[in-house]
Amino acid sequence: MAEELHFGRAATRLYISQPSLSHQIRRLEETLETPLFVRSSRRVRLTAAGRALLEEAPTALAALEQAVQRTRLAGSGTAATVRLGYTPVSSLDTLTTLLDALQDDHPGLTVEARELFSAEIPERISAGELDVGLALSPPPVDGVAAEALRREPVAALLSTRHRLCAEPTIPLSALRDETLLLFPRRLAPAYYDGIVAACKEAGFVPDIRTFEDPPVNGMLARLSGGREVGLAPASFAARAAKASAHVTVREIVGSPVTAELSVLWLADDAAPAVAGVLATARRTAGRLGWLPAVVP
Repeated sequence: MAEELHFGRAATRLYISQPSLSHQIRRLEETLETPLFVRSSRRVRLTAAGRALLEEAPTALAALEQAVQRTRLAGSGTAATVRLGYTPVSSLDTLTTLLDALQDDHPGLTVEARELFSAEIPERISAGELDVGLALSPPPVDGVAAEALRREPVAALLSTRHRLCAEPTIPLSALRDETLLLFPRRLAPAYYDGIVAACKEAGFVPDIRTFEDPPVNGMLARLSGGREVGLAPASFAARAAKASAHVTVREIVGSPVTAELSVLWLADDAAPAVAGVLATARRTAGRLGWLPAVVP
């Protein structure tokens, strides 16, 4: 109508009747509380408000169309944002592998990843601050579902100057007189307690030191001194050792200690994007053998 400035021609162009067009324009003017057209028996012209609306309308309509399209994509899970919390021990291998797989499976998905300690992640999901988590032996929280994603042995990280570095593998009992370096218990209680229990089963009470520094850099700096032995999931240990010329990794033999990384989500979250992340995580775990069969 603003382009034609003639009710009859505008109605024909829009494939509606002239009375219907006039009614819709009157309703719009009532909503905006201002006239958009000056009408006379001879001509129709835009008011100042009408000209302002004509200038803004294309931008507003384009923004509305974009919003509608993004809403539809988010609803289908094709394009959305997922907030993911991950434990530091997943950062060097599991997380990067999963993010690559998500990029292949869901190229329109945006993942906002945040590093947190395992004990924090279930609570953040329960509070609605995260959509998905990767946590090491996470504590149970009502309403938060957890599913094992990766199960692997715990390996030893030690200085290239350490006396045990000369051994191709290390029995757990050989760590009897060593100082073990671990994350503080409060950050991954089940993992910490599992290591303590395994050491006691091997016949000794471990001498444990903990650190609060950023996990990778903090552990490598401490281990480079040669006086401590770090215990960490094998995949993390292997990648961490590659990051330092002064630290190496050794397999621990004869140990029941395993590290289990779980994927977590809100149990009643039916968002398609979350379902897509879980499907990709399960498919990746299966393809790479992250959950080896447990031999009884």
